[in-house]
Amino acid sequence: MVPPPFNIRRCEPRDEEAVYEVCLRTSNNGDDATHLFDDPRALGHIFVGPYMRLEPDLAFVLEDAQGVCGYVLGALDSRKYYQQYLTKWLPEIHAQYPKPTGDPAHWTRTQKIYCEFYHPDIFLPPPYESYPSHLHIDLLPRAQGRGLGREMMIVLLGVLEAQGSPGVHLGMGATNARAERFYKNLGFHELARVSDTLYLGKRMAAEVRRGM
Repeated sequence: MVPPPFNIRRCEPRDEEAVYEVCLRTSNNGDDATHLFDDPRALGHIFVGPYMRLEPDLAFVLEDAQGVCGYVLGALDSRKYYQQYLTKWLPEIHAQYPKPTGDPAHWTRTQKIYCEFYHPDIFLPPPYESYPSHLHIDLLPRAQGRGLGREMMIVLLGVLEAQGSPGVHLGMGATNARAERFYKNLGFHELARVSDTLYLGKRMAAEVRRGM
């Protein structure tokens, strides 16, 4: 149950600005990153915009009387998603943002994100066939601690399973203990650790039952 005044619904094009803002305000290991980036849309061009465009059926927002305060976004087939990300999404971004030049040691955080537009950091934790889908979720502080994140995850996981996904993975900051507890309470388990990123996976209920 989603308690009032909150509501979960499919993301719509009109939500873009609000979803980008939620991304920015939760990108400092769950805290506000507004002060860290001089381009408030840079992060969103990686973490929210392409999902809204390429996987609209797997994009949901949480809203209350103040507006959008969270989202959960996913991709059914990660390989297919990233291929479209590379060929359909990033060329438009390249046209807007030149590749940064000069010594990377002197780049700002924003310039480092711009560099990722040209050198995407894509990792698919094995075994891919068991966890081909992926997702990520972010909530503003006013929506946290109310069980709303769990409800949003249930919605997206249900849609993924209905679309035939055998399992889903996600990446998170390896030091974010609160987020790790949240995901593991939903049945996720560790798949891999790469640098400062922890990858977790969850098999869908139908697949677990078939394996019994």
